[in-house]
Amino acid sequence: MNLNFFKKKSNNNFKDKKSPFPYWNQNIEDVLKKMQSKIEGLSDNNAKERLKKSGGNFLHPPKKEHNFYIFLRQFKSPLILLFLFTAFLSLILKEHTNSIIIFIIVLVSCVLDFFQQKKAINLTQKLLSLVKTKCEVIRDNRSLDVPIEKVVDGDIIALNAGDVIPADLLIIESKDLFIDESTLTGEAFGVEKKEGILPIDVVPAKRTNSLFMGSHVISGYAKAIVVNRGENTQFGKIIEEIKAKPMLTDFEKSINNFSFFLLIVTSILVSFIFVFNIFFHRPIITSLMFALALAIGLAPQLLPAIISVNLAHGARKMSQKKVIIKKPSSIENFGSINVLCCDKTGTLTEGTVKFHLVQSFGCSDEKIALFAFLNSAIQTGYLNPIDKAILDHFKFDISSYKKIDEIPYDFSRKLLTVAIQKENEKIVITKGAVLQILKACSYIEIANETKEDISGHLSALQSKFESFAADGFRVIGLSYRLLKGDVIEEDDIENGMIFLGFLVFFDPLKKDVRKTLEEMKKFEVSLKIITGDSRFSASYVSNQLNLGSKVVIGSELIKLNEDEFTEAVNKNNVFAEIEPSQKEKIIQALKKQKNVVGYLGDGINDVSALHSADVGITVNTAADAARDAADVVLLDKSLHVLLEGIEEGRRTFANTLKYIFMASSANFGNMFSVAGASLFLNFLPMLPEQILLTNLLTDVPEMTIPSDFVDSEILKKPVRLNIKFIMNFMLIFGLVSSIFDFTTFFSLIYFFKADVSQFRTGWFLESIISAASIILVIRTRKAFFKSRPSLPLALSILTMILLTLAIPYTPLASWFSFVILPKTFYYFIFGVLILYVGLVEIVKKMFYKKYFN
Repeated sequence: MNLNFFKKKSNNNFKDKKSPFPYWNQNIEDVLKKMQSKIEGLSDNNAKERLKKSGGNFLHPPKKEHNFYIFLRQFKSPLILLFLFTAFLSLILKEHTNSIIIFIIVLVSCVLDFFQQKKAINLTQKLLSLVKTKCEVIRDNRSLDVPIEKVVDGDIIALNAGDVIPADLLIIESKDLFIDESTLTGEAFGVEKKEGILPIDVVPAKRTNSLFMGSHVISGYAKAIVVNRGENTQFGKIIEEIKAKPMLTDFEKSINNFSFFLLIVTSILVSFIFVFNIFFHRPIITSLMFALALAIGLAPQLLPAIISVNLAHGARKMSQKKVIIKKPSSIENFGSINVLCCDKTGTLTEGTVKFHLVQSFGCSDEKIALFAFLNSAIQTGYLNPIDKAILDHFKFDISSYKKIDEIPYDFSRKLLTVAIQKENEKIVITKGAVLQILKACSYIEIANETKEDISGHLSALQSKFESFAADGFRVIGLSYRLLKGDVIEEDDIENGMIFLGFLVFFDPLKKDVRKTLEEMKKFEVSLKIITGDSRFSASYVSNQLNLGSKVVIGSELIKLNEDEFTEAVNKNNVFAEIEPSQKEKIIQALKKQKNVVGYLGDGINDVSALHSADVGITVNTAADAARDAADVVLLDKSLHVLLEGIEEGRRTFANTLKYIFMASSANFGNMFSVAGASLFLNFLPMLPEQILLTNLLTDVPEMTIPSDFVDSEILKKPVRLNIKFIMNFMLIFGLVSSIFDFTTFFSLIYFFKADVSQFRTGWFLESIISAASIILVIRTRKAFFKSRPSLPLALSILTMILLTLAIPYTPLASWFSFVILPKTFYYFIFGVLILYVGLVEIVKKMFYKKYFN
């Protein structure tokens, strides 16, 4: 029971959101009655009925979409609407064949998109189920781990350090409870909470008996009842007020910019062609249909589907490597990481802290061990590795000791204090970071109950501490104080203490960490250590891993101005004695220098840094608050696993770029050629339905790109979407394509003396076969014969070529106005194809040399 031996005031502020039920002003019995609950919790059946009736606990309730609605959503695409407009226009003009063809193309495209999107949705839901945040709910007097979204009104929740607050709660009972409400208040310091009844007009900032969704437990324990969920919570109302939308990733922003660029190019080209055809007195409707078909042909309409498929494929592959992606759109950012920030404990080291020895300075080792055990065993905060190591190593009977109170560990004090009583003796025991312990101590115990002024011993203590730290050990200081009286102000308690000694621990480096760091260098990912541990232990790890001799400490960073801070962060690799708020500032400074930053953390002190990073990464054993904030969850806390995830992210990104390169350059080249030909021919070079069929067929092999292999050279560099690069690629390779298109045009007219139907058929065949073959060239920066495509991609290309060659011999020919061509034309296509591939290889080599060397 908390007797409030230590007194402390809490202060925070956030805007009041009126609640129809003033639960903070009611006693627990009335609230339980109002919520139709009981202290033993709801029954399972009652909870299921409430969940079914009121829905899940979501800030933004997910839309329950049936397959039919997912399919209908495919028709919302502007490109599909353009298709349908063209089809209905053909129907009105009694061009029934054209209309049917376009409707079939629309249907096929939407069906393909539907199945790919459905597959992506199913996979994402399956992966997210592996890392769902859960909370401890008491039902039928039993403790159950329940996903947060299944928490219902009236549920009784048990909370411990590191847990997220799943809803708005009223505290039933608590012990040494401190809450981080920074997401609501912006205030980094923890807020003390406890049960009680408050005035009805008290604002949320002062409701010390209430817990709010969006916050998390720093330390202590509580049992509380759910009074508001989801959109009805204080956090939900804030979100609704500001109507915040999820931040777009860099990749999503770039895709939007690229789409806007294509819209401009398409509008200019199509408008020019339409006006030109009208100027030369060609039928308005035919000219309009042709212009619309050009617009459709120029746009990479499968881009959304390709991105969805790539993300789903990448997420599945990464899950096989023990990397779970919570937000699929973050995969591209994952592949773009060039700076990775992490703590050393558990990432670079084994993470299994083990007790090494007690270092006394006159006091008995037995007393130090007992007091350390009492401090670790009695505290009710987050059970960290240090406490676990102490409890595993020592065994004492402490049944005669009674806990009076506690000041939980926090990341600014770096101290943990408990007050205990044995018979009439009251003792305060404090352990924590050595420097903080030494500041709190006025005396040192040199023998049993014999003490001296500590000032004469500080130099020796500091020297011994640095010696341990330099050898890679982690050192914790221990002190105590005897008390008289019933109450003492908390601000005074950790002063005038008696120093007892050091507790020394070790955490060896992981065996494979040096090899992994070498691999990271090959992948051009730099590592920065950000730790709250001492500069000496950080220096030891840094020297072992060749990360540089310079260690920047938090107290040094505080003194720097913004420019100096940014320079220090970018120049150095190891940061020690860092406060949680400084972690976020370090990440922001790195991002300011155009780095894509990944942050790996698993503690409640890492939440703000996880939010701030481009990619927040944690592990499945992390505190709930950390898992809730992260974009990526590792099933194994290992740099090697993380590196594999980065590699898979780059592979996913690279395959997405392949489609953009192929579709934009091929579509632009083909449509530019058709548009140009229409300027000097006295007939349309291709009918609208032929353009649409061409576009559909060339998209077939591109659907298999997610399965394609990626050259190892591509995986070694961080990848980012460069719109200027894509524009140049589209224009240059599109124009190269047009050279051979016009060669085909002139050959068909002047050498083959082709009539209109033969011209359109010949251009159709050359266009698709060249587009399919060139995929093998554009998909790699190497010579195409030095980079093997995946089997699905190779087979789809071959299938499309054979299908295209067969079309003029099938009943489809009459639908699309195709005719059988003389055999000599096929020899001509083969010759053009060889020349085309050769020229593209030359241009490709020059292009990449200019932009990447």
